[in-house]
Amino acid sequence: MESLSFEYRGGRPLPSAPPVTLVGVVGSGNLEVMVEPADLGGVCRIEVLTAAVGFGPIWQAVMDDVFARHPVADVRISINDVGATPAVVSLRLDQALDAFTGGQP
Repeated sequence: MESLSFEYRGGRPLPSAPPVTLVGVVGSGNLEVMVEPADLGGVCRIEVLTAAVGFGPIWQAVMDDVFARHPVADVRISINDVGATPAVVSLRLDQALDAFTGGQP
């Protein structure tokens, strides 16, 4: 297992703290994403626990792309992965962030 951490600044805080959002299921051979409000001083922090060791640069590229589409602040995202493809990771993150923000850009 590999643990990766990413932080992004410059996002927009949400007007009100939404409830924790969970999408996906690790047991399906895929991944799960949990998004929750957190007092992080304007940072979006993403923690990844993955069975696919050695793919840090690919995770970085996917996280950069997702943050460009969903620039949120004071949000913690936890990802538990058992080998999902980058496209599935991106899809699950989009689903989770859309649900978390209520579709706000």
